[in-house]
Amino acid sequence: MKNSFKAFVVREEEGQFVGALEQKQVDDLPEGDVLIRVAYSCINYKDALSVTGNRGVTKNYPHTPGVDAAGHVVTSSDERFSEGQAVVVNGFDFGMNTSGGFQEYIRVPADWITSLPNGITTLEAMSYGTAGLTAAQSIDELVQRVAPQDGPVLVTGATGGVGSVAVALLVKLGFTVHAVTGKEAEHDRLKQAGVAEVISRQSLLEETTRPLKKGLYAGIIDTVGGPLLASVIRYVQYGGLVTTCGNVGGAELTMTVYPFILRGVRLIGIDAVQLPITERERLWNHLANDWHLSIAEMVRMKALSDVPAVVKSLLEGTHQGRTVIEI
Repeated sequence: MKNSFKAFVVREEEGQFVGALEQKQVDDLPEGDVLIRVAYSCINYKDALSVTGNRGVTKNYPHTPGVDAAGHVVTSSDERFSEGQAVVVNGFDFGMNTSGGFQEYIRVPADWITSLPNGITTLEAMSYGTAGLTAAQSIDELVQRVAPQDGPVLVTGATGGVGSVAVALLVKLGFTVHAVTGKEAEHDRLKQAGVAEVISRQSLLEETTRPLKKGLYAGIIDTVGGPLLASVIRYVQYGGLVTTCGNVGGAELTMTVYPFILRGVRLIGIDAVQLPITERERLWNHLANDWHLSIAEMVRMKALSDVPAVVKSLLEGTHQGRTVIEI
């Protein structure tokens, strides 16, 4: 293995946060049980916040972001992992205040690592990334209560990382999918992906005075939060289920309790950060087998040097689907 390797490092310079490729040494990496050579990473909204100096995500700089990484074990002091083993790392503090996946090598605690099952490659794992794992969690909760024959399922933020994987998984599992997006140019692409109806985000935000609307949806996968979540909950059928995992539309939820006490709607929060490894393994097995997607069609491949441009598109709301970083 190399002692010197490339990494994307963000530094604070005169109040501005600047990211660039640098050379690092293995000794620069934090202490940990397992050294991993990274094959691929991917970019999430949380990475964009870290790259641009959001102290709620990353407190100290210089910092190497990247909340996702997939690769192969180089050395391990933990008997659960052996040289050459394919693994994925995401969640916990990885890439936030601990050196992350935008570099050739990482060193992390063994308890942060998930072994990849047969049937899924490191490239496919990062094509899903935290966004795909979050989508899988959401679908896992939904299918425990909702079946395809119960009615359509609505996905908000359907062109984003979580939303696009959620749409693909629902279509594969036989659900009728309705999608919400603010990007009119994406309507045709969503229809080609199997979406039965595309709904304008603005149309759902215009009339919000009535506490309940006609029960149209057996379930909702929400990736946006805020006023949009408050609006779409009103359309859930009796006994329906809503999962929520994002707050790009706002962190506040202002609404009545009527959907919950008159229709028995269940609202379930999805968190991929502290999810136990056993649950991660179960979900990755789904993604490798019965939920397996042709995920490469949804992916754009980029290099480490492209990170600033991808971050810009994420923050401007123009990013679509999934972006994998080839390390």
